Amino acid sequence: MKDFLSLAKDRYSVRKFEPSDIPREDIDTIIESGLCAPTAVNFQPFKIWAFESDEAKEKLLTCTKMKFIAPAKVIFAIGAAADKAWMRPFDKKNFAEIDAAIVTTQMMLAIHDLGYGSTWIGHFDADAVKAMFPEMKEYELIALLPVGVIAADCKPSDRHIASKSREELVKVL
Repeated sequence: MKDFLSLAKDRYSVRKFEPSDIPREDIDTIIESGLCAPTAVNFQPFKIWAFESDEAKEKLLTCTKMKFIAPAKVIFAIGAAADKAWMRPFDKKNFAEIDAAIVTTQMMLAIHDLGYGSTWIGHFDADAVKAMFPEMKEYELIALLPVGVIAADCKPSDRHIASKSREELVKVL
């Protein structure tokens, strides 16, 4: 667990990328890390889209003000399908978005483990993305995940290490 904890603590939201290539096998490893993520009852109610072409990335960039993601080699979008998800029988809680968030988190950790940078982008116009890419229309879009080589002068935000106290966040019963 020490190695995982180091990985989890070391990962940060990268907001500056070099326009460099990423080997296909690394992109495939990132995708595979999402595909093997745990989901409720293993229903896998998610979809991963990989924006790799310049044309697709340019269209996607029109739907967000987060233009710093432009040099990323690939931008993943992760979506959740509520109609394909497990629902907790007691209160009908649908786990689609939770499952997609687990997939996204697992991909982020794999990205960092491979030595690349990423950040979870939530600030985008999901309806505009779906209008440009109709194959996404049946999904609740959870995140955009740019992947790229970290710029040499990139550093974590001051907010990266900010945290509430353990006492505020953990209650032992």
